[in-house]
Amino acid sequence: MRGLARFAGRIPFARGGALGYLAPRAALLGLLLAAGPLPSAQPAPPRLAQVIVVLADNEHQGIVPVPAELGNGLDADRNLYWGARYGLRTFFRDAGWKVVWRERPAQGEVLERLLLSGPWRDAPILVLAEAWRGDRMPAALSTGLAWLAGRGPARSAPGPDGAPIAFGAAAGLVAFVGHDGLMDAPLQEPPAWRPGSGVREAVIIACASKAYFAGPLEAAGARPLVWTTGLLAAEAYSLEAALEGWARAEPTRAVRARAARAYARYQRCSEAAARRLFDVSGR
Repeated sequence: MRGLARFAGRIPFARGGALGYLAPRAALLGLLLAAGPLPSAQPAPPRLAQVIVVLADNEHQGIVPVPAELGNGLDADRNLYWGARYGLRTFFRDAGWKVVWRERPAQGEVLERLLLSGPWRDAPILVLAEAWRGDRMPAALSTGLAWLAGRGPARSAPGPDGAPIAFGAAAGLVAFVGHDGLMDAPLQEPPAWRPGSGVREAVIIACASKAYFAGPLEAAGARPLVWTTGLLAAEAYSLEAALEGWARAEPTRAVRARAARAYARYQRCSEAAARRLFDVSGR
């Protein structure tokens, strides 16, 4: 404030035709104080992501069988990709994510929905995650690709203030986690991009997803943020790492590198191998 007072005393003005200096410094200071504090910057709105997790299913998917309690596609609570230690619901909870809203539909293709708030205050993100029945793989794939194309069924959830928030095609990112169902049966007519609907980013945590999803993502007009080049465990740590990078608006290679580092850590493999798996140097 003293520096401001010294500055105010040197502001020139014209008086009686001669150049002088402003003497009553308090006058200018009074004007500045009367104006009040500068308005504070508004916090950035959270980024919105939609996640489809298709439960591991020994009976209905072409996977290497896992223990029965992990591979029951109708039991979300114990499933490998949802309720188990590295399943989305458990892993995200342990990583500090907050459950804002939860729903368990009495019937239908989705066994549980969670609205999750990310743990990074400087990178706000809300994720609507859905646990799909393991025997509903074709419907899950069609729905996820339709959202990426700007189409598909509406999704919404009550946000932290109770007001509904639109997800599905309204989300900026759509992720698919689980067995690569396109290995078992390709989609006959992948959903096509809806003109004027914008471009969404895709995260596909599934085996060899680059090879199998490249065509459908192109048809949907979606941008591949994270995909894979080989076999992997489709567990939640790579997804969580990718979502943090996306929430921070990092470039594609940085987001893929995050996913690769997480995979190397939990799978105890070399980071170089994980970087190849997540196509860090690719497009």
